[in-house]
Amino acid sequence: MTKIEPLGAVRERVLATLRQDIIAGRLRAGDRLVERELAERFGVSRVPVREAIRVLVAEGFVLFESARRTVVRRLTPTDVKELFELREALEVYAAGLAAQRATPEALTELRELLTQAATATEAGDGETITDVNTRFHDRILALAGNSLLISVMEPVDGRLRWLTRQNEEWPQLLTEHQELYEAIASGNPDRARAHALEHVQANYRSTVRHLFGDAEADT
Repeated sequence: MTKIEPLGAVRERVLATLRQDIIAGRLRAGDRLVERELAERFGVSRVPVREAIRVLVAEGFVLFESARRTVVRRLTPTDVKELFELREALEVYAAGLAAQRATPEALTELRELLTQAATATEAGDGETITDVNTRFHDRILALAGNSLLISVMEPVDGRLRWLTRQNEEWPQLLTEHQELYEAIASGNPDRARAHALEHVQANYRSTVRHLFGDAEADT
């Protein structure tokens, strides 16, 4: 007997796949999301596809250009600036707390993520780099031991991963993460905050340069 997949599970499957397609660049800014085509692709009805698209709109990944046209959103300089301002406020604070609270076991987990990032960087595997780097930052947030920090970041986590994928200066990202790890491992919160601030600001400039060119990055 064939097991029927619940509608909610179907929607989550479609949603997760489309979200990852956008983050990874398989769906690019301006690409259309057509319900009929997506329903055929996933072998489902249009209902879960429509619901998944509505969630993507709420998350800031896509927008309704008209009643019949839904496209992947083009990030603006303001979008990027606002997201990085949030990162700067929260991740810098989290790094300081993590330096105070990280256990030897937690630091080992961060080192293992850096090892995975180094392997992916050497292979030029952008999707894996994005995934591992996201988990690295998520782990630092967890080490901060403040559940409100996590709850504030959660609604924009997907868009931050999307932005991270725009920055393809991967060896530099790896170096910055290694330096941030060393700062957190030192147990010095001021040092950790300083490195986190440098990292966020450097990542912002690289992302803006990639998306909008050198002139915008210099403003």
